[in-house]
Amino acid sequence: MLSHNDINSAAFKSLVKKGEIVLAGNRKLKIYGTLHCTSGKRLKVKNRMFFASEQEAIAAGYRPCGHCMKNVYQQWKVDNNKQI
Repeated sequence: MLSHNDINSAAFKSLVKKGEIVLAGNRKLKIYGTLHCTSGKRLKVKNRMFFASEQEAIAAGYRPCGHCMKNVYQQWKVDNNKQI
């Protein structure tokens, strides 16, 4: 897990290209999604986190985004008995 504040844009692009960053998350809301999610792109930089894998995001206590990861989010709701 890597905070957006801890990385510059050149390093970010390099890590994405290498596949070391594949997902982004919201630190306050504990939601993760794709790097191309329109909801995620509106995040404040101070709240943005990056993950190498879905397992890493889940282990950190994050849930899938209902916008860019609809199927995964629906399964998460079923698995966690959430009525959102």
